[in-house]
Amino acid sequence: MRNFDPTPLFRASVGFDRIADLMDRALAADPVQPTYPPYNIEKTDENSYRISVAVAGFAADELNVEVKENALVISARKAEEEGNRTYLHRGIATRAFERRFHLADHMKVTGATHADGMLHIELVREIPEALKPRRIEIGRTEPASRLVESSAA
Repeated sequence: MRNFDPTPLFRASVGFDRIADLMDRALAADPVQPTYPPYNIEKTDENSYRISVAVAGFAADELNVEVKENALVISARKAEEEGNRTYLHRGIATRAFERRFHLADHMKVTGATHADGMLHIELVREIPEALKPRRIEIGRTEPASRLVESSAA
């Protein structure tokens, strides 16, 4: 299925460039995706979402969350450790990372919290009024025969 060519789909469509880019990124991505740090994406309401990232070992000031060009970028860099520690076993990974999530149109990041080794990022879909469905009232017109009678009188 790696040889899917979406070109025929775009011959009769305009303005779907972002979808084409998203498909190209998805199909061209490495089959081995990074697994660090682990994360969850949950739908908390009809238009609300939460991304939870396991960031054990990182302090809040070592984490960075930013939105640029419809992409949520979460990164972390561990501050230099104080003193010279000797570990007998080191199982908690505190290596630097960068994790990207591509956001759909009208997705807004409303906040981020860091507690108990988890970074929670709240997102909400805010659809502008101009794009929401609206009901169009249908006006009534007089039948043509009544218009002719009223103009003759």
